[in-house]
Amino acid sequence: MEVTATTTTATTVPTAAPVTPAISSDFDTFLKMLTVQIQNQDPLDPMDSSDFAVQLATFSGVEQQVMTNDLLTALSAQMATSDMAQMAAWVGNEARAPAAALFDGSPITVAPNPALVADSAELVVRDAAGAEVQRMAIPVSAEPIEWAGVGPGGTPFPAGLYTFEVISSTGGKVILTDQADIYSTVQEVRAEGGVIMLILEGGVAIPASQVSALRDPSYS
Repeated sequence: MEVTATTTTATTVPTAAPVTPAISSDFDTFLKMLTVQIQNQDPLDPMDSSDFAVQLATFSGVEQQVMTNDLLTALSAQMATSDMAQMAAWVGNEARAPAAALFDGSPITVAPNPALVADSAELVVRDAAGAEVQRMAIPVSAEPIEWAGVGPGGTPFPAGLYTFEVISSTGGKVILTDQADIYSTVQEVRAEGGVIMLILEGGVAIPASQVSALRDPSYS
């Protein structure tokens, strides 16, 4: 019987070199400077021991403050990551928020919020450049409406990002101008600087805190 020898090769994982904290490095520098200061002091007029105590206390206070700030930053990042993991379930759902909406030929659900005391309301549609492309009267109601994305002649508007503005009036006088909410599909959840950001259709980024409702797209 022929026996085949099997050779096992061990893989060595390099160990990262320990990193000296900045505070430790700064403290060593402080001690060296303090030592030089003592060595070069005037023998006839030496430094008072209380001065050393004050310097050490001051450095210690700064050290503690920096460490506290670093700890708070780490906790903030950890909380943001935890929130992001929880909001991962939002991906694929439609979020309601005051943001630009991507028009690709399909109707866009707009959620207006006209003033309660208004007797008339208008919906103003603007393109990505901020130019007004359409203005229409809408009911004085918070019920969602569908914007078809077509002009008076039935010609569809070009694909792109659009924003919606609600103008509330009473007795012909404008009393409130506010951006309307839209429903847009959440495509990504991202943490940026400790803030949870949602990436909507068309690459629109908004803070998650601006979302006032969430719905399954199958019910839209």
